Amino acid sequence: MRGLSSLASRASLEIRTLSEEAHNRSKPNRENLSKFKALTSQEHKPTNTNIEYPLRGKSSLNSQFKKSNSSSISNAPISVNKHKLHVTPIDHQYISQILSRKDWFLLLKHEFRAKRISLIPQFVVSILQNQENPLHPLKFYIWVSNINPLFSKNQSIRGVLANALYQKGPIVLSAELIRDIRSSGCQVTEDLLCILIGSWGRLGLAKYCAEVFGQISYLGLSPTTRLYNAVIDALVKSNSLDLAYLKFQQMQVDNCNPDRYTYNILIHGVCKAGVVDEALRLVKQMKALGYSPNVFTYTILIDGFCNAKRVEEAFELLGMMKEKNVSPSEATYRSLVNGVFRCVSPDKAFELLSRFVERDSTLPKVAFDTILHCLSNYSLSREAAEFLRKTGEKGYFPDSSTFNITVTCLIKGLDLEETCEILDGYIDRGMKLGFNTYLALIKAFYEAGRVGDGNRYISRMIQDGLLENVFSYNMVIDCFSKAKMMDTALETFKEMQQRDIAPNLVTFNTLISGHCKAGEIGKARELLEMLLEHGFKPDIFTFSSVIDGLCRIHHIEDAFNCFTEMVEWGVTPNSITYNILIRSLCVVGDVVKSMVLLKKMQTDGISPDIFSFNALIQSLCKMNKVEKAQKVFVTMLTLDLRPDNFTYCAFIKALCESGRFDEAKNLFLSMEANGCVPDAYTCNSFIDALTHSAHFDEARNIVKKCREWGISVPSIPVL
Repeated sequence: MRGLSSLASRASLEIRTLSEEAHNRSKPNRENLSKFKALTSQEHKPTNTNIEYPLRGKSSLNSQFKKSNSSSISNAPISVNKHKLHVTPIDHQYISQILSRKDWFLLLKHEFRAKRISLIPQFVVSILQNQENPLHPLKFYIWVSNINPLFSKNQSIRGVLANALYQKGPIVLSAELIRDIRSSGCQVTEDLLCILIGSWGRLGLAKYCAEVFGQISYLGLSPTTRLYNAVIDALVKSNSLDLAYLKFQQMQVDNCNPDRYTYNILIHGVCKAGVVDEALRLVKQMKALGYSPNVFTYTILIDGFCNAKRVEEAFELLGMMKEKNVSPSEATYRSLVNGVFRCVSPDKAFELLSRFVERDSTLPKVAFDTILHCLSNYSLSREAAEFLRKTGEKGYFPDSSTFNITVTCLIKGLDLEETCEILDGYIDRGMKLGFNTYLALIKAFYEAGRVGDGNRYISRMIQDGLLENVFSYNMVIDCFSKAKMMDTALETFKEMQQRDIAPNLVTFNTLISGHCKAGEIGKARELLEMLLEHGFKPDIFTFSSVIDGLCRIHHIEDAFNCFTEMVEWGVTPNSITYNILIRSLCVVGDVVKSMVLLKKMQTDGISPDIFSFNALIQSLCKMNKVEKAQKVFVTMLTLDLRPDNFTYCAFIKALCESGRFDEAKNLFLSMEANGCVPDAYTCNSFIDALTHSAHFDEARNIVKKCREWGISVPSIPVL
């Protein structure tokens, strides 16, 4: 009794210590909060919207904004719903601390008795999913299985543990771990070993699987068909088919008889390798033992025939299933359709599957959904539209996710009229579009200048209840900003506030970026003030947008002042920020300063990218300083940066303007060998330069070469 009392008191002490640590962690850092308040109170004291709010130091950012006149943006207060449902979260770190201790088993038991651990599947799954150390979910599973053996059979719990061991593992079944498990009064059970073997197989540890299996007697276990199946499955998953066959042959030595599951595992392995004839041999062997092929066997074989490019036999196998009264599953149809698209060209696959659909009027919806999904993935918009029309006449109604993917494909490949005709037909039949589909359609209308149609679909999106949170509003505002509809973006922002949806930093950054790109620096300044009033700190995106906006209106000096303030705010510039300034200096012809900034960029530990060098190369080529541009080009190559079409096009144009056509031609023809296939712009630019200089023979050769690459070039009369 004294020993038990001592253990209980020791456990209570440890639990109290851990509880105090957890409580202290949950307390806010008062020092950090007070620093934040000091920052906002000293540097930003809003009283009304007419007062300027300097950022730091020189206050150049706001002062430069003030130079532009702008209309006022509503600064209505934004309310936030304060009534939130209080749910006590699971302290995963606290549980992790317990599991890291030597007396973890005892401490967990104490927590359970104190009712701080709830033994329901949701709680167990949450603990297993949220442990960084892979040993911890393993230990928790062992403890839970000891308390309630039914949990060891729960498929969701077993699946979560298997994923945790795979993602965080591997777990090595060391002598120390086995001693730890045994000292807690537990054993490595067959259930646990099967899960461990499965994780090793997924991690490709074939030899380790075989080694552990060969020593299971030390764990107090004997070989069983179930353990053999686990090992064979792991070996197949780790692409060790020969070793899997070896274990298969050893089963009889251990008096373990293979079952249907054993054969299905091996059939899957050989089908994955495309060796279908061996799979058929295994099927015969399985039948001889009294095991008829089931739906899993047939599905695996269909996939295998497709892997071996024996498509007709895959279709025949589906017919054989029906003759044997084996009903195909959804996975069977998905395997067939995906397999056909995988092993023949997309056009041929559509032809074969169209005939298949016409022959069989009893096909389930999943077959149609999968065909439509594949057509969309392969960007076969014309075929997808045809399939929708034909199957729609027969009553087919695709699931929402498939239809949304298809609509995105149609938008990219068909004209908007045809897309809307199909789309509206299905909407009238009750189809609900997803948010992203609506957004893609709205963007397409705005890009085509059809604002009214775009607004019509926005109204539908709101009616469907898809514009309900800050994230959806941010995407819609971004859509308006990219379409250069900043007035509408601001109206949406105001509507968002009126609906008591609080903006976040992304909202303000999107609006600031849109106004800066439109050259409306005054409005961007007002939004920056609102950003600060709402307690947000400008980030790299905020500063980069403002710097870009100042550069666009050629306020280069102000942009550099903003760059300095950015560092004072503790925001580190990135390559995008530097590239904006480098490009802007090149635009005004100040290449020397651009070069200095490029060196500073490298000194600050930021690697230049292709855009950094392209700006310099293009500027030097326009100034006809090709040799200097070539030096920059060599520097770029030493940094393992590959030139792109913009790089080559700058050189080709400059060489042509200098009359160095042979060099330009050699450079153009070397592009493909250097991993950069010329695009339509580069080809057309070179052809124009050649024709304007009366080099018609060279131009004809380039046109011929472009057509070989599949690049469309306009016909030129003189050719």
